[in-house]
Amino acid sequence: MDVQNVISVKDVKKYFKVYMDKGSTLKERVLFVGRNKHEKRQVLNGISFEIPKGQAVGLIGKNGCGKSTTLKLLTRILKPNEGSVSINGRVSSLIELGAGFHPDMSGRENIYINASIFGLTREETEEKLEDIIRFSELEEFIDNPVRTYSSGMYMRLAFAVAINVNADVLLIDEILAVGDVSFQKKCFERLREIKEEGTTIVIVSHDMNQMYNICDRLIWIEEGRIREDGAPRLVGMHYLDSMEDERIARLADESREKLVREGAHSILELTKNVHPEAKRFGSQEVYFTRVDIFDKDGKPCHIFDTGDAAELRIGFATSMEKPKVNFNMDFVKDNWQYCYGSCFTKAGDELNVLEPEGEIIFRIEELMLLPGKYYLDIGINGEHGELYDNVRNVLQITVRDYIHNEFGPCTFRHSWEIKQ
Repeated sequence: MDVQNVISVKDVKKYFKVYMDKGSTLKERVLFVGRNKHEKRQVLNGISFEIPKGQAVGLIGKNGCGKSTTLKLLTRILKPNEGSVSINGRVSSLIELGAGFHPDMSGRENIYINASIFGLTREETEEKLEDIIRFSELEEFIDNPVRTYSSGMYMRLAFAVAINVNADVLLIDEILAVGDVSFQKKCFERLREIKEEGTTIVIVSHDMNQMYNICDRLIWIEEGRIREDGAPRLVGMHYLDSMEDERIARLADESREKLVREGAHSILELTKNVHPEAKRFGSQEVYFTRVDIFDKDGKPCHIFDTGDAAELRIGFATSMEKPKVNFNMDFVKDNWQYCYGSCFTKAGDELNVLEPEGEIIFRIEELMLLPGKYYLDIGINGEHGELYDNVRNVLQITVRDYIHNEFGPCTFRHSWEIKQ
């Protein structure tokens, strides 16, 4: 291991034997040999990474991808089947809420037991005892049996011990979601402090905001392998996009038949790429007949770079006699954050008078959306505010990533300058 690296994981593989119907006694195992059939379930399949001193690293991925197994390998609760795991220094961990606590002992007694597990002597624990109790905010309950504690009180006590053992490495698995808002904030502030003091932190969480606020780096694990390792917001965006793609693919399979059954053919006919969560409202006296988006060369396109030209072409029709209408469109991020909207006619101007059918074109000279996935909403309103047609999430576009120093839904033309 490089002397600057506190953690080194090299080509680690880990599998578990999963028994179909394992006998629970020796007699059962002898008499019913067939019950001992098992399969080898590969959880980690050759992962490697190194973490230098003082860095905070987040492990992300779907349930069952191997995040918690990796953390347990770092704590030495588990051993790898192949490869090596090396850690320099004292390790403190919060892998399972209240692990190591005896339910019939008081909070004070459990502090001594838990601290000894982390390698503190009784004298060292006594020096830190008041700090631990004060941080946990459990002064009036500290001499009560911990079986009387709520899950939030368990977490307070466990976290208070773990961060006061002067560990070189702190490992955390999902427990920061427990506890009230003020205590969570207190935990984050304390994590930042111990990170600045040089403690290396490895955290598993599904809360991406936690990861962005704490971590210097994210490691995305997928099916037992490292898919991506890098800057938190970039890796996080790729991970969330992948999760959204899977969700939409599943939803598309489920919803297309449902749309047909419910007589929603009109939505399906708007575009070949209709989004499975598309919803339609309005009287349909004036209605959309088709919609699609094209690139600068006039080719159908749903993947753009920030700054690309794009063109929306939207067909419409009406059975009314020369209705006056206004058209509008909106881009909404896949987390339902409103990003941009525009209407054909601004307030105070005369509305357009429509023929029985036609096409409206919305040209985008520069698509100034930052990388991510966006839904398109389109609408038609009458001169008195009548809702003729409105289709939400009619299609989705993807803006690819090449920008690494801007965040949010949109970008500005800008420059940085330092004067010294």
